[in-house]
Amino acid sequence: MDGHVLLAYDYPVLGAFWTVMWIFLWVLWLMLLFRIIIDIFRDHDMSGWVKAAWLLFVVIVPFLGVLVYVIARGKGMGQREFKAAQDQRQAMDTYIRETAGGGGNAQELAKLSELKAKGDLTEEEFQQAKAKLLQ
Repeated sequence: MDGHVLLAYDYPVLGAFWTVMWIFLWVLWLMLLFRIIIDIFRDHDMSGWVKAAWLLFVVIVPFLGVLVYVIARGKGMGQREFKAAQDQRQAMDTYIRETAGGGGNAQELAKLSELKAKGDLTEEEFQQAKAKLLQ
């Protein structure tokens, strides 16, 4: 056998711990970097040139750029995130109201159909009520 086989006991527990720690820090760094880049584009108060300058600063000198961005604009990041979440929720609520509003007519038509099936409504009354609902 000319190749060296790496067994579990050849990799110490402390080595595994440091590997996991470095992977965690790398993922944390990427999340922070992408969050800052998203915040740069989300801010509608900055002009295009200012956004480009921040983006270049964060990409070219990443550690210093991220640190300076968080110090200079960190408070606004939370406010912009909160506003974006509010806008998204408001859009979703509006969509649900509009979609559910159409369901009201369907429920009324089902009630009318049920009343007609019981014999409480004549065919003519049913058609009049249905036309009134669909207008």
